[in-house]
Amino acid sequence: MCVFNRNRYLRQLAAITSITLVAACGTLTSGSPADEGPIVVGTTSAPSTLDPAGSWDGSWELFRNIYQTLLSYPTGSVAPRPDAAAKCGFTDGTNSVYRCELRRDMKFSDGDPLDASAVKYSIDRIRKIGVSGGPAGLLGSLERVQVLGSRDVLFHLNKSDATFPLVLATPAMSIVDPRHYPADALREDDKVFGSGPYRLRSYTEGKKAELVRNDHYDGFADRRNDAVTIRYFQDSAQLVGALRNKKIDVTYRGLAASDVVALQSRGARKDIQLIDGTGTEISYLVFNPKDPWAGKLAVRHAIAQVVDRPAIAHKVYRDTVDPLYSMVPAGLAGHTTGYFDEYGSPSPSRARKILHDAGIDRRVPLTLWYTTDRYGSETDPEFRELKRQLDGSGLFTVTLRSRPWKTYEAGYRGGEYPVFGRGWFPDFPDAENFIAPFVGERNALGTPYPVPRITDDLLPESRGVRDRGAVVKEFEEAQRILVDDARLLPLWQGRQYVAANEEISGAERTLDPSTIMMMWELERKTSW
Repeated sequence: MCVFNRNRYLRQLAAITSITLVAACGTLTSGSPADEGPIVVGTTSAPSTLDPAGSWDGSWELFRNIYQTLLSYPTGSVAPRPDAAAKCGFTDGTNSVYRCELRRDMKFSDGDPLDASAVKYSIDRIRKIGVSGGPAGLLGSLERVQVLGSRDVLFHLNKSDATFPLVLATPAMSIVDPRHYPADALREDDKVFGSGPYRLRSYTEGKKAELVRNDHYDGFADRRNDAVTIRYFQDSAQLVGALRNKKIDVTYRGLAASDVVALQSRGARKDIQLIDGTGTEISYLVFNPKDPWAGKLAVRHAIAQVVDRPAIAHKVYRDTVDPLYSMVPAGLAGHTTGYFDEYGSPSPSRARKILHDAGIDRRVPLTLWYTTDRYGSETDPEFRELKRQLDGSGLFTVTLRSRPWKTYEAGYRGGEYPVFGRGWFPDFPDAENFIAPFVGERNALGTPYPVPRITDDLLPESRGVRDRGAVVKEFEEAQRILVDDARLLPLWQGRQYVAANEEISGAERTLDPSTIMMMWELERKTSW
């Protein structure tokens, strides 16, 4: 049995992961889905890679369903539980040695054995390949992986880390078949060899992923369907059009605010149900310290003083998101309102004084970058609103530039952009995961951000405590430092919306605490 505590902090998270079904419900029975064909899910979030060692992004949506991790989140759970493992737990009182025992006779989807050596191989290759901005950044506390026989794996940590079980539960730690994945390079083709609930039958980049039941799967997922096809769209209009025309059954990630508002009207929904849940997705700006203007502290402070978050939430997102004033979203222990406390309401006059006091009395030229196909249809109008606000202050001259995700990601990892937009879906539901990934020499942004007080003191102190609700002070101080530096500027916190045709059930059960969709919960209703 995993001994990671279900403490009061995790009980608070139940409120985050609970979801309310907006549409009317009826009595139904479910039968075999075999004759109905695959359930088709539409999203705007296409994976950037099929290899877990190369991704610290939305590719995890697919990974959760085709790969397996030692720990994961059963439906309704807010704490990780054994999945590929039979049991896991710390073996010492210092949270520095973590042991997992695998289930017996585990296999990959092609029948190859999944043993302790495969687990070690999978974790070791993440660090050996070391993709810039990739998942190796999650393993900073890992010293080495040790195999004991065919079923036992020991993780020796270089420091206390009570969050390590949460890391193991992320799709980044997916177990891959050593026979098919090179130890020192990413696999670049469209094949997958995992042990998850589904196997990937076919994949067309940017278009479609066809998932079918993995007959070798052994884990906690109770699959309610035999096959799921994921279709990738460019924008919300295509998503909703496909849903209304019965081309897809479910939509998730990428619904435009206007479409959400329309679907919230019962008359406009017709045969569509809308599931609305509080989310922990955040949107934020990143400033490159090597840029001659974005690297100036006064410029960043002035931007923080001008940006009008409520206007973005209301005008662009139709109040389907909430203004966010710290990197840790509301609902998690450690959330603050640091930017509001420091800057209050938007004020160009106060921003002008900040710049003047720093000897800057000319319009500051800035280029803001964003991706066209990752975070939904409102990204473009969001950045146009940011440009309007900054230009309108009389203090900045903003140029907007954009790229599709794959080239955009390469650009920010290469330090190409002065200021760029990012979204973040949590790796795991803990305040640490909204701070640690963005600081240090190796972070998820590809832009080094050394903050010794956070990385050397506050985060290690918090990791020594299993009761995550007891480390609020450490996270509050970390956020004060982030506000002072203004290298990361939070903009909004999202809600989670899933729209589905009324003949689909289970959509309200699909989101885990990291808001990743568990496709196996979807099923077709056979009668009302």
